Amino acid sequence: MSTGVIKKVAGPLVIAEGMRDANMFDVVRVSKQRLIGEIIEMHGDEASIQVYEETSGLGPGEPVESMEVPMSVELGPGLITSIYDGIQRPLDDIMKISGNNLKRGVEVPSLKRDLKWEFVPTVQAGDEVEAGDVIGTVQETVLVQQKIMVPYGIRGTVKEIRAGEFTVEETVAVISTEAGDKELTLMQKWPVRRGRPYKKKLPPEMPLVTGQRVIDTFFPIAKGGVAAVPGPFGSGKTVIQHQLAKWAEADIVVYIGCGERGNEMTDVLNEFPELKDPKTGQPLMQRTVLIANTSDMPVAAREASIYTGITIAEYFRDMGYSVALMADSTSRWAEALREMSGRLEEMPGEEGYPAYLGSRLAQFYERAGHVVSLGKEGREGALSVIGAVSPPGGDTSEPVSQATLRIVKVFWGLDSELAYKRHFPAINWLNSYSLYLDDMEKWFNAEVAPDWMEGRQKMMTLLQEEAELEEIVKMVGMDALSPGDRLKMEAARSIREDFLHQNSFHEIDTYTSLKKQYMMMKLVNAFYDRAVEALGQGASLQKLISMPVREQIGRFKYVTEDALDEEYKKVDGELSAQIANTFGKGER
Repeated sequence: MSTGVIKKVAGPLVIAEGMRDANMFDVVRVSKQRLIGEIIEMHGDEASIQVYEETSGLGPGEPVESMEVPMSVELGPGLITSIYDGIQRPLDDIMKISGNNLKRGVEVPSLKRDLKWEFVPTVQAGDEVEAGDVIGTVQETVLVQQKIMVPYGIRGTVKEIRAGEFTVEETVAVISTEAGDKELTLMQKWPVRRGRPYKKKLPPEMPLVTGQRVIDTFFPIAKGGVAAVPGPFGSGKTVIQHQLAKWAEADIVVYIGCGERGNEMTDVLNEFPELKDPKTGQPLMQRTVLIANTSDMPVAAREASIYTGITIAEYFRDMGYSVALMADSTSRWAEALREMSGRLEEMPGEEGYPAYLGSRLAQFYERAGHVVSLGKEGREGALSVIGAVSPPGGDTSEPVSQATLRIVKVFWGLDSELAYKRHFPAINWLNSYSLYLDDMEKWFNAEVAPDWMEGRQKMMTLLQEEAELEEIVKMVGMDALSPGDRLKMEAARSIREDFLHQNSFHEIDTYTSLKKQYMMMKLVNAFYDRAVEALGQGASLQKLISMPVREQIGRFKYVTEDALDEEYKKVDGELSAQIANTFGKGER
């Protein structure tokens, strides 16, 4: 074990000498208080250590001990429902030891060592197994069954396997390999900075249904896709992240609060246990892992929190689950990188961020994807990553936003003006985009309706034409527009208010199924198409605009799922009848 002494302390950076035998990214214990750190640079026998705890009071000459293992997380039963800090220390256990504030040097195991789990074997003695094969299951919560897999790099024959109740450290199976017998426990460790291996990556052809209309219809994200949600302060990034955590079609949710305000994390911690999972009626927490690294916690641990979160997410992906990871926010993570880079006296890049900002972000986002896991079964799992970005002043031309946009394929640009108008989700439909649309066109047209993409395109065109007409209206007023253009403006208003606006606190409107989204789209488009036709045949514009049925179209979003077909027929029939009444005397 390599030991050295502290030479210099500069905030979260400690330089230790006499560390010749240590390796890059090794975990070290700094000083007699045994603070956790990680080696991030080596110069001869000098190691630069990033310390994940407060370093005040440390001085030269104190001991530094290398643990000779890279920064790793513990993976096994007990992850779900847990709340961790950035380096996977369970916050509930720390609280029992040190009270409400994090004390330095607290050593608590990530997975509870005293809990016993019921292990049910799925293989027998004599079976051939390889890395990724499932040897048994543990029912972790009502919603999640954890599959115990053979760790990476192990291949051989099952020598013995036990059933019954075990802690995470007790041996449940023995595998005889070429290198001798290997004992397997319910827990395995994995270095956080290395992506977990898989057999192959699959193309993104299926959407991750979120129940948020503006996302699913206009800018969908694929299962295993990556999305960025940049937006200024108060535009609703965290609310969108919460909505997706609640409603996205994922089996497991990993939520990383990275450098966020403490009260936002408190909201999450208070809300999630009370929220019901829509499909099962169980508390949402039963399929969630939370990582809380708030703005008052040590800066350097922010850098680790992102990697900790994605490694846990990959572990569940390998079991064949669909996992959604929310990172809120990657800007705070980039700020931690910048601080460390400044301390290391590296050459700064744009706006003081390190030159490697883009490659680090890419390393993180590249770990998402829809994959075939290791093992003979060929399980399919997906890991979708949604990262919030908080550009200062909402300026998306700054380096973090730009580096993120170069990697991700979905951009949900939040707009403070829309947020001030109380339009939720405040995703600006003119500058947002999804590059997965072409890949998923087949899926939508086959699974939802053959004219899904056509209807979406119609709505998009109307919204773009409205933006152009608004310029004219600002200059010369509404009356200068032709009847056809005025109708366009009305139809676009209907799309904005009736379709895109969604009330996240309304029990029905908070989630909209794809079938309902399609029906709403049909009704909004039917109003415009039939009104244009009627106008061409001499109908009164004023009568068309003030039809009572438009109110019914607007209220369709509050119809429950079981009454959709009936209500749709009723509104559609009403629309045809009222359009027929618009002919006759009236204003232009």
